[in-house]
Amino acid sequence: MFELWLPISDIAAEGRSYTFDDQALWREAWREFKLAVRPGRDLVAEYTILPQSDNGALVRGTLKGSVNLACDRCAGLFEQEIDVAFDTFEQLPDGEYDEVPRVREENGQLQLDLGAVLWEEFALTLPFKPLCSEECKGICPGCGKDLNTEACVCEQEEGDERLAVFRNLKIK
Repeated sequence: MFELWLPISDIAAEGRSYTFDDQALWREAWREFKLAVRPGRDLVAEYTILPQSDNGALVRGTLKGSVNLACDRCAGLFEQEIDVAFDTFEQLPDGEYDEVPRVREENGQLQLDLGAVLWEEFALTLPFKPLCSEECKGICPGCGKDLNTEACVCEQEEGDERLAVFRNLKIK
């Protein structure tokens, strides 16, 4: 994972604002995690780091841009808007968990792994089931045609003849 360690010990109490627009972070992470994501509009994070007295930092910001994803129904590419505001607190680990720390102390200086924070915010905005639209009809399982753009010419199965009597049954 792309690490971006930022020194936070020398940031004043009122905080400092930053802009992160390096697209290498995203491309490397997509490759590493084998995500079927293609770049859209550049992802840009604008954030403020507010140091806290208990060996941590409050990170507030936004992540905006877009990515191109494949639709789960029709497999066509579509543009997924990324526009998220985030507010997270990171601190030095206390040894209770085996997680990878996002804040570390090195040579007496506190550092924040901003790459991990931004990646988490990006991953949380991706849809669990990407769809080009809620009305997407998908692909015909018989002939493989995209039902959004053309009609299927497959013969429709009539079903079991023993149940034919129930085909026109309407429940009131």
